[in-house]
Amino acid sequence: MKRSKSGNRWQDHYTRQAKKDKYPARSVYKLKEIQQKNRIIKKGDAVLDLGCAPGSWLKYAADLAGPSGRVVGVDLKPVTIALPDQVEVLTGDIYEMLAELKQGAGAGYNVVLSDMAPATTGNKHVDAARSMGLCEAALYVAKDVLRPGGRFVCKIFQGPDFQAFLAEVRQSFKKQKIFKPQSSRKASREIFIIGLGKQ
Repeated sequence: MKRSKSGNRWQDHYTRQAKKDKYPARSVYKLKEIQQKNRIIKKGDAVLDLGCAPGSWLKYAADLAGPSGRVVGVDLKPVTIALPDQVEVLTGDIYEMLAELKQGAGAGYNVVLSDMAPATTGNKHVDAARSMGLCEAALYVAKDVLRPGGRFVCKIFQGPDFQAFLAEVRQSFKKQKIFKPQSSRKASREIFIIGLGKQ
């Protein structure tokens, strides 16, 4: 990867495009690719975005759901970008909020998105285990708040528990897909599991 003039070795085409498109992070293009292939979010949908900071997925989801839709984001960090009126952000720890999330964010969602990632240590086994904990929390929330037929998108770091988690998704959704967006960094072990048609 070319080092940019600013010296940021992580800056690439997607980073520059995000700035141009007025998104706070390049991660929006991962959701765009998922959306183009699977039409996850539709006009008027209620969407729950777990791990929503800095807000790129929130903004894109709100555009797709439109003014008649509703988007609720949850993250440890506050979201500071301007967001449309149909977006609400709850700041807090997903683990501590599991019980009250349904009450605070409401239920009857069409879509649950999770781009949650752990603070990485550099140890792939530790990072995969932490990622799995977040995925389990996201799936627990999805099973609780999604309407029948709802859709689920979850980022996971590939590790020894990957197949077991995929089997859990399979139990709750009619169709499952595994997707690695082109906009994911080549070195990243992240992959997305998509559940379609909540049982």
